[in-house]
Amino acid sequence: MKVGILGCGAIANIITNFYAEGKLGVDLEFFYDRDMERAENLASQVDGTVVLNIEDLLENVDIIIETASSQAVREIVPQILEAGKDVIIMSVGALIDTSLRDKLKTIAKENNACIHVPSGAIVGLDGVKAGSIGKIHKVSLTTRKPPKSLGISADSEIVLYEGKARDAVEKFPMNINVAATLSIACGKEVKVKIIADPGVDRNSHEVHMIGDFGELKTTTHNMRCSINPKTSVLAAYSVIKLLKSLNENLKIGT
Repeated sequence: MKVGILGCGAIANIITNFYAEGKLGVDLEFFYDRDMERAENLASQVDGTVVLNIEDLLENVDIIIETASSQAVREIVPQILEAGKDVIIMSVGALIDTSLRDKLKTIAKENNACIHVPSGAIVGLDGVKAGSIGKIHKVSLTTRKPPKSLGISADSEIVLYEGKARDAVEKFPMNINVAATLSIACGKEVKVKIIADPGVDRNSHEVHMIGDFGELKTTTHNMRCSINPKTSVLAAYSVIKLLKSLNENLKIGT
């Protein structure tokens, strides 16, 4: 399986490092980024190829990992699916827009392509998906991050946002991916609280869900990526595991 990367930032760096160590299980050869220097830096680590446009990327790969932006999901992912190529979406915040999500699902179906969304920076998503088979009564997400990773300075804990996931997209576009993934997985819009906490040095996500299945609580304390503190290492690992699972004969989890 030939894999291409769209967006050569922090997550792409972690994925490329695993490939360089022979731990990915697929062929990672092609890189695209509007910042050509970033693409060249990554490609040079694995003797890969930098492509100048999306069309060249589509001609050479079976699946594309999007690690660019919500804008890329809106503007480029439709092209990928129309070409019959599978895509792994990391900028999941874009999919909180149900009209866009439905549009991409329709294009994928018409072109026999598949959209993959990794579990990202939270644990327990398999349980959330299973629980959503019954009725969900309540689901909430509390995200707690160091102020610096939220782009502010603070001497004490500050609640920056409390409300629906959909409304958080415009205010916190770089911190809504987990909320979007959780909302899509459980089929119910999540109530979100975003806290800037100078007392923590990791990004953390607390999920609380109540439904016909019972009650689920998870807490994830993430190591932040050294390249970009806004990115959690677990998010990159979830892509790597997803890629590996595509070639596995034994699959565990929903």
